[in-house]
Amino acid sequence: QVQLVESGGGLVQAGGSLRLSCAASRRIFTFRTMGWYRQVPGRQRELVASISTGGDTNYADFVKNRFTISRENTGNTVYLQMNGLKPEDTAVYICAATYGDRVTFRSDDFWGQGTQVTVSS
Repeated sequence: QVQLVESGGGLVQAGGSLRLSCAASRRIFTFRTMGWYRQVPGRQRELVASISTGGDTNYADFVKNRFTISRENTGNTVYLQMNGLKPEDTAVYICAATYGDRVTFRSDDFWGQGTQVTVSS
């Protein structure tokens, strides 16, 4: 069973930066699309950004011009560079991946366990 393993979360002050990473636990076929969601207790999980093997990106409006998603196709690794962090960005950030040709993810796709990002004011 392939697992997605995230790293890079932590505590940062408002205006600061963090870089999240997510990698597949073993070599497998290249995912068509990889991305990041975030989850706040009591709220629905929301898509942050996604990226295809061709480099096409999709961002939520609330992170445009602040976050940048990138990936290494050879190792099925995806990154999320987060700049200008705000307290409202506090959430568990969850990596997702799919072989499907789409920009969103389904429950039967591959999901990580999540990494906590906390932004203090």
